Parts: sequence; structure tokens; C-alpha cells
Amino acid sequence: MLDLNFLFENSNSLFEFSRNNCLAICGFLVPANMIATLQTMIFVGRRRDADRRESPLILGQVSGQVSNLARPKIYITPIITMSVVYAIAIILHVFTWFLAGVVMAPTFILLSLGIVCLSINIWAIAAPMIMSKFLRRVWNFGVGCLALIMPKSPPNANVAIK
Repeated sequence: MLDLNFLFENSNSLFEFSRNNCLAICGFLVPANMIATLQTMIFVGRRRDADRRESPLILGQVSGQVSNLARPKIYITPIITMSVVYAIAIILHVFTWFLAGVVMAPTFILLSLGIVCLSINIWAIAAPMIMSKFLRRVWNFGVGCLALIMPKSPPNANVAIK
């Protein structure tokens, strides 16, 4: 039989550190994970397509110049890497609680957050163009819904009502 006790002998202190400092670890990892994943989605969604012509708002072009958000892949890779590191760290942190026998709603919520963020980042690595098209469609749908909801201002909106 395979003896796996050697894996846990040296890592007990790491597990104890993770459980003893849970509030600080989660207080850092949850916002970092969400912000890094949102940043990944923004940079992948705003990435330029050489063969497609979109509206200037979507591509980040203002008067013929490309904004800083329309980045090539070399700038997106470190962002995705840090997002994956944060997601894996929160998943490993939750697994230390599972090893201790703590099974509660916050552990499942944090595990779900880590898995969703890791999935989004893996999608950004595996198929950035598909993700970019999807995010652009979601953006255009949201802009279209806002245009229907928000009333258009009348032409004489500056005139005070007597």
C-alpha cells in the first residue's frame, strides 16, 4: 500500500498557519481573486482583432488611437498567471479546512469562488478569442438594454419649468 503520511508531516505547520490566519488570508485572497479575474476579463475582452472591425467603444479606439486597454497577449499573460495563482491559493486554503473536517457554507462558497475564477482564467488562456467575442456580445447586450431603459432627454432639457 502507498503511504502518504510523508506528505502531511512537513505540511502540518502550513495547514495550521492557514487555519489560524483564515480571516487575514480570506480578507486578502477574495478581493484579489475577484479583481484579478475581472482584470483578466477586461483585458481579454478589449483585445484587438486584426481581422475584425468593431466600434471604437468596444476596441478602445479614440480618434484613431488605441487605448492602453487594447493589449497584445504578452501583456495579458502575467495578469492571467497571477489570477490563476490567487484562485489556486484560495482552493488550497479551503482544502486545508476540509482536511480539518470543517464543512460549512463559507467553505463551499469560497471553493465555488475559486473554481469559477480558475475556470474563467483557464478559458482566457485556452480560447481568448472565443472569450473576447462572448464578452463583447454581453457588453453590447447590456448597452442595448440600457438604451431601452434610460429615457432620452428632451431637446429643451435646459429650459426651467415654470
